[in-house]
Amino acid sequence: MAITYGSDKLTEEQYLSAKATAWNSSAPARAFAALRETRDQLLDSSDWTQATDTALPDNKKAEWVTYRDKLRKLPAQYDNSSVVGTITWPTAPS
Repeated sequence: MAITYGSDKLTEEQYLSAKATAWNSSAPARAFAALRETRDQLLDSSDWTQATDTALPDNKKAEWVTYRDKLRKLPAQYDNSSVVGTITWPTAPS
């Protein structure tokens, strides 16, 4: 059975192979999107630490500033091959 894929007619096996190749080649983009989504959620959940009326002492507030800065810089630490592996997340202050 021939399947039309773009302007080509392919066998089912060729079609599935082409789809798998396309899926695999988009893995870095999906991984970066997931990294950024999680990073953004972590930043959102720690916004309160930077409010002017927070009860945190200055040294704790500074620890949160450092943590949030590491989160912002996290995507730049990875490239297309390493982002699909394990992400090393910074540890939130206690």
